[in-house]
Amino acid sequence: MLDCIIPEWPAPEWVKTAITTRQGGHSLLPYASLNLGDHVGDDPERVRANRELLAADIGLPAQPLWLQQVHGCDVALCGEDVGGRRADASTAVEPGQVCVVMTADCLPLLICNRSGTRVAAVHAGWRGLAAGVVEAALNCFSDPLDELLVWLGPAIGPRAFEVGDEVRELFVRTTEESEAGFVRNGAGRWLADLYFLARVRMNADQLGFVGGGNYCTFAERERFFSYRRDGVTGRTASMIWIEPG
Repeated sequence: MLDCIIPEWPAPEWVKTAITTRQGGHSLLPYASLNLGDHVGDDPERVRANRELLAADIGLPAQPLWLQQVHGCDVALCGEDVGGRRADASTAVEPGQVCVVMTADCLPLLICNRSGTRVAAVHAGWRGLAAGVVEAALNCFSDPLDELLVWLGPAIGPRAFEVGDEVRELFVRTTEESEAGFVRNGAGRWLADLYFLARVRMNADQLGFVGGGNYCTFAERERFFSYRRDGVTGRTASMIWIEPG
C-alpha cells in the first residue's frame, strides 16, 4: 500500500479522500519517488506509471481531473472539463468523479458539504489565496457555511515560508486579521503562516468544520516534496470524490 494521508474529519462515509506522499513510486532523484506531476521535468513514462499505480492502489473509480495549475482562482467542474484545464480548483457533484490538485509547498484544501453531494479540491499558494481561490471554491456550494467541511493538507509550515513586504501588504490590505499570520525574522523579512492565512480568507469560524494543517513539507524531507527546499522536485496529489453507490 502507498503511504497516503487519509483526513480524519466528519465527512459522510461515501466521500473519499487521499493525499499522497513522495514515497512508493517509480521516479528517480530528484523526483523520487511517487512524483505525480507531468510538468516538472520528470520522465513522462515514470509519471504515467506513478499515476497508474496510484489509481490501482487506492482503487480510484476514474482517472482524476488533472489540472494545469496557474496560481489563479478558476474552478473546473468535473464531467464538463477535461484534464489539462487551466484552473487551481475542481469540484464534482456526480459519484465517481475525482477532484485532484498537486502541490510541493502550496496548500491543498479538500472540501465537502455535510450531505456529501458536492466535493472540491483546491490548490492555494500565496498568490492563489490572495486572488480568492478558496472563496471561489466555497462559492460553488449552495449550502450555508456551517454545512461545509474543510481539511487543510500538507503545506510549507510557518517556520519555513519566508516572504517579502509586498506579500504581507497584499494580505493585510485585504483583511486586517491576516497581520497575525506574519512574523518578522532575523533577516528582515517575514515568515508567513499559510494555514492561518487560509483560515482567515475562508472565515473558518463560520464553517462547520476545519481540520488538518499540522504538516510542514519543507521540514519533512523524507515524506514530502518541497519546491522551496529543493527547487527541482516532484508533486504530491490531494484527491476527493464521491464513491459510486
